[in-house]
Amino acid sequence: MPDRPDRIGALLDEAVGAGGVPGAVAAVGRGPVTLGRWVVGQADAIAGRPMRPDTVFDLASLTKVVATTTVTLALAGRGELDLGEPAAGYLPDAVGCRDGVTVAHLLTHTAGLPGSRRFYRWCRSGAELLRDLHRITPGQPPGSRVAYSDPGFILLGEIVAAVAGEPLDAAVRRLVTGPLGMTATRFRPNGPAERFAATERRGDGTAWTGIVHDENARLLGGVAGHAGLFASTDDLARFAAWWVSGDDAVVPAALRRAAASCQTGGLGGRRGYGWACCGDAFDILGGRWPPTAVSHTGFTGTSLALDPASGLWVVLLTNAVHAGRDATAVQALRRAVHEAVTV
Repeated sequence: MPDRPDRIGALLDEAVGAGGVPGAVAAVGRGPVTLGRWVVGQADAIAGRPMRPDTVFDLASLTKVVATTTVTLALAGRGELDLGEPAAGYLPDAVGCRDGVTVAHLLTHTAGLPGSRRFYRWCRSGAELLRDLHRITPGQPPGSRVAYSDPGFILLGEIVAAVAGEPLDAAVRRLVTGPLGMTATRFRPNGPAERFAATERRGDGTAWTGIVHDENARLLGGVAGHAGLFASTDDLARFAAWWVSGDDAVVPAALRRAAASCQTGGLGGRRGYGWACCGDAFDILGGRWPPTAVSHTGFTGTSLALDPASGLWVVLLTNAVHAGRDATAVQALRRAVHEAVTV
């Protein structure tokens, strides 16, 4: 990509200069080779602290694919969990797992569960949140329609914990991030504020930094199936390079290929296991990438895209929510960067 690095760097500089994206760290690669890295803007605009190559980001909903989907597939690959089995067999107390809902339904957002639920507004503890989560009833029959669902992935995280016999974060560390050498990736990260990209500003004028931004995940102690994971760009580059490889470690390559293939034809959306496939309402690739490509985003301003067929991948981590909840700027940046990679 002879002139693309300059174009991508210019797009990042323009987005930061316009003020809608305080800062970003990005990487583009093909297979195991990283073709370009960029670091621009501020990690914390309040403190005037610049981004660094190793800045750690709150991934928000990228947690769904990097942690929860991948550890679920790892358990399936080990024979400890069956994607086609009723979810109630693993989490019998959850109403949303009954009536034929399978693990695959939860992974593909076809369990019929609501898109979101603001538990944090009335629950006073993580235990109360889980109690109310287990009472949610599906609004439509499982397998009838794609409807993106945070509660579904919180339930999936609980299933992982039940099957693994340990908390979700411990299972992810043992089965995914540890074996892949993702040393900066974890729930409830440690370290000084200078390690992290700041997210939304609080009422006292400071910003959430190193503490999960998502309110439901925060109430759950920072560990949840839908949000809570933190990572650096280099760790996600390592993850992406592994995902598009033929390596059978962690999750068998054939199962990863199935996960990145559309499982929801005719259901009003194009979802793999966790991933958004090309043509889905949440697809950020704009029709420029091969039809085999998948992607996912996070509310804080993060995204990850990869194509198992060509090996191409893009990690684009921003702290856009640090400038506010209007996602217009980061959405435009995602479209422009992913188009520039393929032009």
